[in-house]
Amino acid sequence: MQGQPAHPDPRTGRTGRPGRHPVRVRRHPQPGGRRMSTTGTTARPGTAEDPAGWGPMPTAAGEFRLRGVRLPADLALLTGWMNDPEVAAFWELAGPPAVTERHLRGQLDGDGHSRPCLGLLDGTPMSYWEVYRADLDPLAAHYPALPHDTGLHLLLGPAGSRGRGLGTTLLAALADRLLRERPRCARVVAEPDVRNRRSVHAFRRAGFRLAAELDLPGKRAALMVRDRTPHPA
Repeated sequence: MQGQPAHPDPRTGRTGRPGRHPVRVRRHPQPGGRRMSTTGTTARPGTAEDPAGWGPMPTAAGEFRLRGVRLPADLALLTGWMNDPEVAAFWELAGPPAVTERHLRGQLDGDGHSRPCLGLLDGTPMSYWEVYRADLDPLAAHYPALPHDTGLHLLLGPAGSRGRGLGTTLLAALADRLLRERPRCARVVAEPDVRNRRSVHAFRRAGFRLAAELDLPGKRAALMVRDRTPHPA
C-alpha cells in the first residue's frame, strides 16, 4: 500500500499514469518542505507530535513501530523500494538515490509538519510512512479541513509484505495510536486515487470512511476519513 501527495512536484517522470499499487495513499508531492504561512505545532523529536516517539503498537501481525528516517543510513533501502515497478508507478520516485534523497530532504529540512518514518514490524523495516498536518498542507484547499487534521501516506516496501492484509492492520493500529497521542486531532485523513480500489478497500477495513471525491492535481482522489468519534450514518 502506498500514498502520494496531492500537488505533484515539477519533476520529470511524474506522468500520473494509473498503474497498480502495493498499498498506497497518495499521488501528489510530499507535504514536507513546504513553508506554510499558517502557524501550527511542529513535530519536535521526543514529543507527542513526533510519531517516531510513540513506541510499539501491538498488532495481530506482530509488534509495529515507527522510527524517523535517517540519512544517509536509510537511503539505499528506500531507493530500492522506490525503484520497485509497483511502487514507482504511483510514487514516481524511481531513479538514482539523489531522487529519493531530495524527496526526503524536503521533509527532514522543512517546516516539521511532515514526518517521514520507517515502519518496523518485529524490528524489521518493511514500510515507509509520512505523517503530516493535512490542515497545513495544500490539500486543505480541496476539502473542509479541521484544525489538526492529520494525513497519512504509506507504502509497503518488500513485495512479500503486500497482498496479506498488512496495510489494513497497520493503518488501523497507527490511526488508533495517532488519535490517542494527538488529542487535538479529531480525524485522520488520506487521499488514495479513486482507481486504486485495493487501497480504498484497505482504508475502509481500517475504519476509514469515504467522505468525498476530490479533484487534485494529477488525480481524482477518494478522501478517506477516520473520525475520533463515530460519524452519523
